[in-house]
Amino acid sequence: MPALRDDLDAAARAAVEELRTITDLVRWGAARLDEAGVVFGHGTDNAVDEALVLVRHAAGLRPGAPDALYAARLTTPERRAAVELIERRIRERVPAPYLTGRAWFAGLEFACDARALVPRSPLAEWVERGFEPWLDPDAVGRVLEIGTGGGAIAIACAMAFPDATVDAVDVSDAALELARENCVAHDVGGRVRLSNSDVYAEVSGHFDLIVSNPPYVDAATMATLDPEYLHEPRVGLEAGADGLDCVRRILAGASDRLRPGGVLVCEVGASRAALERAFPSVPFTWLDLSRGGEGVFLLSGEQFADSPDGSC
Repeated sequence: MPALRDDLDAAARAAVEELRTITDLVRWGAARLDEAGVVFGHGTDNAVDEALVLVRHAAGLRPGAPDALYAARLTTPERRAAVELIERRIRERVPAPYLTGRAWFAGLEFACDARALVPRSPLAEWVERGFEPWLDPDAVGRVLEIGTGGGAIAIACAMAFPDATVDAVDVSDAALELARENCVAHDVGGRVRLSNSDVYAEVSGHFDLIVSNPPYVDAATMATLDPEYLHEPRVGLEAGADGLDCVRRILAGASDRLRPGGVLVCEVGASRAALERAFPSVPFTWLDLSRGGEGVFLLSGEQFADSPDGSC
């Protein structure tokens, strides 16, 4: 048997040698993660689910695997891989999807690494619903995603609107390269057009849907971020003193780029209060989020037209 890593402590070594099943390792891993005080928020919100992500990956299983398999005995190399992933999660504070290289969004699997944020937006449930009743999915012909990162939202939109083309923009060439890889994996390269653009700078035409999960973390929060978030690109997080630097620009240009009947859907998370203070007369529709998350608003083209200056 190959030797265990030198940096594994006695408890980790004992876990490899004594535990046998996925359930055993998830229980052990969850206790270990809780004891270490790691922070969740990159696809899970608790230690049990986080441990399951790591152990399942080590066992070669995908989400949705039958629960009966969790009682299956793992091989020694699988147990070692699971323990080492859990120990790295604790030692390095790296988000689990960066450790596994995979993330799930809107029921789809994506390559995931530090070139882009971990996909985790609550927009997923609305993409899956085709943004009904705000849009007729069969009538959506063009979509623009601002700040595509690894491409998860753009690709999910291409799946949700099979007759639409999706323009997906980002300011990071590294993120766009990851998005290209994911487009190839999902065979949507012909309908998802990726380009480097600072918000609308290189965008032309009009759209039925503009969707964005832009940077929206304010300066005070950036200064106190937990280590897990510091592994992600700052360009995808920080957005000025009040977290609205990017959102203001999205709002300012949306009315000129929406087709009649089109909508803007944008996530601002915990910056919702700052947005409402900054734009007290704008009739934001705040979407219900049954799976958790916060701060996703919708505005129609007609609402932009009704504002005092035709914009926000």
